[in-house]
Amino acid sequence: MPPAGEAIEAVKAVSIRSPEGFIISTTPIVPGYKVKRVLGIVTGLTARTRGVGGKIIAGIQSIFGGEVSAFTSEMEKARREAVERAREKAMKLGANAIIGLDFETSDLFGSIILISATGTAVLVEKEE
Repeated sequence: MPPAGEAIEAVKAVSIRSPEGFIISTTPIVPGYKVKRVLGIVTGLTARTRGVGGKIIAGIQSIFGGEVSAFTSEMEKARREAVERAREKAMKLGANAIIGLDFETSDLFGSIILISATGTAVLVEKEE
């Protein structure tokens, strides 16, 4: 088992803070903060598809093997969009953080990728 300091550093690595101070964490806690109020579950969804040009580039890249960068960049954009939608919903509930954020992906009709970011909207405050 790692020393406590290393465990805290590992948890910090999965938490991000936006310029507005909104915290998003994949863990159920945020070191140095305590949950004052649970406001509910929030989900951000986005559906993406590649255009004809992107499909051609992805097809060519798949022939040679390795990463399909055209698809990877689209997935990264979709993930960011899903997280932002979840954050917006949490802020409407009065939250200043999302904890336990989880991502799921689904393939629809063989050409559409659905990305879901779901977590718990909470009100946190710094521990004294």
